Amino acid sequence: MTGKDIFKITFNLVVIYVIGGVILATVYAWTSPIMYRNAVLEKEQALKKLMPEADKIEKIGDWSIHEKHAEYFIAKKGDSIIGYIIQSFGKGYSSYIDTLIAVDKDFKVQRINILKHAETPGLGDEIETDSFKKQFEEKDLEHLEVLKSDTTEYVQAISGATISSRAVTEDAVKNGVEFLIKTIKEEGAEHDRQS
Repeated sequence: MTGKDIFKITFNLVVIYVIGGVILATVYAWTSPIMYRNAVLEKEQALKKLMPEADKIEKIGDWSIHEKHAEYFIAKKGDSIIGYIIQSFGKGYSSYIDTLIAVDKDFKVQRINILKHAETPGLGDEIETDSFKKQFEEKDLEHLEVLKSDTTEYVQAISGATISSRAVTEDAVKNGVEFLIKTIKEEGAEHDRQS
């Protein structure tokens, strides 16, 4: 093989890589705004599903948990505050579990929704079932604890998936509700001082 042959092969490979890169960049530039719009619509639908009685759900802030960016919202019906929604993350068995939590004005959990996770199929992914998520309804901060035994007062662990159950309950939901209570009460106290 001569130097001319090596140059020819190298040149052809560079041209192929450049063309491939241009094609990928073009596809990304074209699809990126579409993916962003779809993600925004998906989040709006998830928020509305958590607080269907709300006329308006507005973002009121950002926070961070496990070095993940999350948001929190206020839900209103007319001019009245009916509750709050917070995005939170729990460290599961094989992933961070992205969770939305809706609470009423007294910070009792109304509903939760699992947005994303990569937990074990057939075990940890049971966190997405209605039977698991319904256990959170009307739970206050003190009752956001996982038990391995039968319970209605607390949250019953999914058999074989205690880590995922705890990640949702004691990490994502409990920490999210604690953050909301602290933040909303501090803002209320700050507002009262300024009035």
